[in-house]
Amino acid sequence: MKRKWWTNKFLNWKQGRLYLQTTPATELADKYGTPLFIYSLEQIKENLEKIKAAFSPADGLELKVAYALKANPHPEILRFLLAQGTWIDAVSPGEVKAALQAGFSAEKIIYTGTSVSLEDLKEIMAYPEIIINIDALEQLKLMKKVRAEFYPDRKYRVAVRWNPGIGRGFNAKVTTAGIRSPNGLPIKFGIEANLVATVYKEAQQSGFIPVGFHQHLGSGWIGRDWPIVREAVERMINKAAELVQLGFNLEFLDFGGGIAPQYEEKQKPFPIDKYARFIQKKIKEKKLPIKKIVLEPGKFLVADAGVLLMKVVYLKKSYGNYFVCVNAGTFNTVPRPAIYPEAYHHIVNCVERKGEKKRVTIAGHLCESGDVFAYDRPMALPKEGDLLAVLHAGAYGHSMASRFNLREIPPEIIL
Repeated sequence: MKRKWWTNKFLNWKQGRLYLQTTPATELADKYGTPLFIYSLEQIKENLEKIKAAFSPADGLELKVAYALKANPHPEILRFLLAQGTWIDAVSPGEVKAALQAGFSAEKIIYTGTSVSLEDLKEIMAYPEIIINIDALEQLKLMKKVRAEFYPDRKYRVAVRWNPGIGRGFNAKVTTAGIRSPNGLPIKFGIEANLVATVYKEAQQSGFIPVGFHQHLGSGWIGRDWPIVREAVERMINKAAELVQLGFNLEFLDFGGGIAPQYEEKQKPFPIDKYARFIQKKIKEKKLPIKKIVLEPGKFLVADAGVLLMKVVYLKKSYGNYFVCVNAGTFNTVPRPAIYPEAYHHIVNCVERKGEKKRVTIAGHLCESGDVFAYDRPMALPKEGDLLAVLHAGAYGHSMASRFNLREIPPEIIL
């Protein structure tokens, strides 16, 4: 039998049934109930090793993987990643607290906020070892105020998040660099190119210690995005060379996250090996005295290491449309399909059904027209009581879920 494209160390298809590692999905659903999130640490490690292999040490450059905690903040996942030697990319005081509680030391946390308030900074700057990414000149002014009022004798290491003028994401809402998004709206993140040196100078003159330079272009890169990413990398390294010439001793360049897992069979993967070689090559060409490269993967590490299990409550036919009605809602489980029209999650019946495939719409149980996991998806018709698995639910599922309609957010278990 031909191997299914989505199988991995976590997801297996044997004798017409879905197995999660070595256990049938149906057994786990019977034991814990549905809806239910299930995660695999083994698959997370497999994904992490792919990145490490691509960025194997070259020319004295050390790779630091700073996990984008917002993708999935489950404490056991955080503790596991700590044991693998990762850092943390945190975007709020709450995420910093979660990382510290999981055992990460403050010097292994990079805080990258946006619209950062005085209250946020007071909490963040309570940890003098944390690396603070500056997203705006105005943020630096607030940092000076907070330090003067609450922590006058402390030194802080800082980086600057710039906006290179171009960005890339699978949807306009997740494009985080560029002058305007693909749908023409202003991008709120980062410092424009002509202000970068000014921010470094003011930071240094104010007693902060510049150690890094950062960019994040957006989320969900696949093969076709390589030319834009390549151009942005080149812009960043050229700007870093200018900063070094101005006398700033940068320890690391942080290229952010963005690499997509394989959500669809037809998807051409982003060329991670080519990306790694290009970064290393350009740093060498510019003779930058950089010690570390930092990457901030989120969904690449955890998306395909998670599934959502849900039950079919009944099939509904209306005006020729088949609706597979399930005991879960997108907003309370896997919100991505409801938020981003391009967000595809493969959905499989955990026990194979034979018969002609029909186009079905998999509808959630929320009072909201957008509460749909998939529209017109080809599938052999499930039966009432069947168990469906939403794949790639390990990232931006539970972490983005709400209690809309006062529905509960499902429990999580780790294999």
